[in-house]
Amino acid sequence: MSGFEFEELSLQGAYYIKNFCHKDGRGNFIKCFEKEIFTKAGINFNLNETFVSISAKNVIRGLHFQINNPQSKLVSVVQGKAWDVIVDLRPDSQTYKKWFGKNLCAEENNAFYVPKGFAHGFASLEDDTIMLYQCEGAYDKMSDTGIRYDDREVGIEWPLDLKDAIISQRDSNLMSFEEYQHMWSLL
Repeated sequence: MSGFEFEELSLQGAYYIKNFCHKDGRGNFIKCFEKEIFTKAGINFNLNETFVSISAKNVIRGLHFQINNPQSKLVSVVQGKAWDVIVDLRPDSQTYKKWFGKNLCAEENNAFYVPKGFAHGFASLEDDTIMLYQCEGAYDKMSDTGIRYDDREVGIEWPLDLKDAIISQRDSNLMSFEEYQHMWSLL
């Protein structure tokens, strides 16, 4: 028995995952990824890089993606709690422009598998929330971009008052979904 639980989401190719967790008197031991188990579950993921973000409460990051060489991501919360959201940006997908959001938190040891062609973002619901990103594919700084978190056409329902949100200047200046569609039509 692997100890992992995989739930395929309504967005084609995306998964909600309960990570393996062993708890005892010392604390927790958590496994976030094992290639063979993920492959058996239908997720072919080849880890290229891992990084961490640490966010204050009410920080919204995203919605990020790369135009060239898009990355698949396995995202989880190591400390704290975040409302994680993914948006299908694949024009030929049946779930194009649909989004899905769910709480990820350290206590639940849960994760999202985000396929290539999706935008990803989150809202930190607690101070010092630590997100772990495991990515497949090389980072392409030149095509790293995103869609605004508050784009009305996408219509994400964030679980916090956006007046209280802490947004970077970069994320505040990301393109609209309409601009993304126009850009995609030119590629």
